[in-house]
Amino acid sequence: RRQRQMCIRDRNNIAPNTTFETAVIKGLAPDKGLYFPENITALDPSFFDTIETLSNEEIAYEAIKQFISPEIPEAVLKTIVSETLNFDFPVVKLTDSISTLELFHGPTMAFKDVGARFMARCLGYFNKNNSNEVTVLVATSGDTGGAVANGFLGVRGVRVVILYPSGKVSNIQEKQLTTLGQNITALEVEGTFDDCQDMVKKAFLDEELTSKMQLTSANSINVARWLPQMFYFMFAYKQLKNKYKDIVFSVPSGNFGNVCAGMIAQKLGLPIKHFIASNNDNNVVTRYLKSTNYEPKPSVQTVSNAMDVGNPSNFIRIQTIYDNDFNTLKSNLSSFSFTDKETKEALEEIYQTTGYVADPHGAVGYLGSKSYLTTNKEAHCVFLETAHPTKFLDVVESVIDIDIPLPEQIKAVIDKTKVATAVNNYTEFKAFLTQL
Repeated sequence: RRQRQMCIRDRNNIAPNTTFETAVIKGLAPDKGLYFPENITALDPSFFDTIETLSNEEIAYEAIKQFISPEIPEAVLKTIVSETLNFDFPVVKLTDSISTLELFHGPTMAFKDVGARFMARCLGYFNKNNSNEVTVLVATSGDTGGAVANGFLGVRGVRVVILYPSGKVSNIQEKQLTTLGQNITALEVEGTFDDCQDMVKKAFLDEELTSKMQLTSANSINVARWLPQMFYFMFAYKQLKNKYKDIVFSVPSGNFGNVCAGMIAQKLGLPIKHFIASNNDNNVVTRYLKSTNYEPKPSVQTVSNAMDVGNPSNFIRIQTIYDNDFNTLKSNLSSFSFTDKETKEALEEIYQTTGYVADPHGAVGYLGSKSYLTTNKEAHCVFLETAHPTKFLDVVESVIDIDIPLPEQIKAVIDKTKVATAVNNYTEFKAFLTQL
């Protein structure tokens, strides 16, 4: 199955089609656009009619195999899926109209564990007979760095370099990406997530670098990091299909990979009624759906820091799904944005009314659900709880007067020593890479 490339700059398909393997290894197309499936074939309706009889591994394999087979053999792909999904994805009912899908039961307690683990195993398979080292570059606004570091730790022939904005990730997030060692290196950037992402993109454009080293990305721009995120929506539907008719997902949205992957699940036939993109003050898509003007802006820092993205890379994929038709997109996607004050009030409201402790990103998703339900009372909204609240203790415990016990995954890193190299601009970043 071949992949089509998409040019971010002018939305023209200027680069040639390529294989899934090349898409994973290269990360970006030669024209620096994003890879996107050439064809999306809906699954047989019977798959969804009987989805509750299938294991998560069976669901995931059937969903993704059309994009990967036969490049990765069936037995190998099934092993990759099984190793990726060795934790739970429970749906927790909060009210008659709102549930949450917990995506934090993996090794770094964030939803990105699935994509990072899947991509690491695909890249390891493709690189198993390759003597050339692949350098994975990743910019993180919080959870991506830790998930990628954990997913790629010890993978032969792969070096990981993580760029993160100094002072703009939580203490636990920083420990998860700066304490592993081995083939993982952390670079602390004086700036924002957008600055980190711009440096990564500039490196891919730098022929002096790319002629000497094989670079790829582990951000959701990489097709192997992004596509597996469709699994979450199927796992939730499996749990809810016999309880609710109109299921709507409220997705805390930063780089828009998650909601885009949900839309791919919908294209495969998953009966999702609607999507909500829940934004913090980085609300380029909320503004776009109101005005039809897509205007990226510099990101601003919020308490839901993993969503602090001013120019979401994956939105071009979403526009592709809807053939760049604004009205068709708007019929399937609503978007709302919320301030830090509203986010903190939501954390308290959720706890006081249901006893549930959410994280700031989940709180934004909860607010999106409430906003949608004001005019769509028949729906059942599922907001994604994308990270465990202990990853944001300073925010959560300042709002909710309780002590949240640390899970084992957090205890394992909290007392480790941070190891990071300061990088202030692209020149310094490039110099670092050339010395690897």
